[in-house]
Amino acid sequence: MSDVRLNMALTMFTTTWCGYCHRLKSQLDRAGIEYETVDIETEPEGAELVEHANGGNRTVPTLLFEDGSTLTNPSVADVQKRLAALAG
Repeated sequence: MSDVRLNMALTMFTTTWCGYCHRLKSQLDRAGIEYETVDIETEPEGAELVEHANGGNRTVPTLLFEDGSTLTNPSVADVQKRLAALAG
């Protein structure tokens, strides 16, 4: 599998039609958390990473952190906790 990580501490794998993705994006924006997005419908490598992280399922939003860990459909509080743990 190719490395689809971008130059951010946080990458969100998403689709254009995912309501959960839109909600989490809004929450991250309000919290001031920067992230990159990868649309798994147009980026096959992103889809592979999501499937690998989710037992073969293309479940979004899936977030990839700079340490290679992932969270699937997390709350903004879960994202903040993971980022704080990685920073500390």
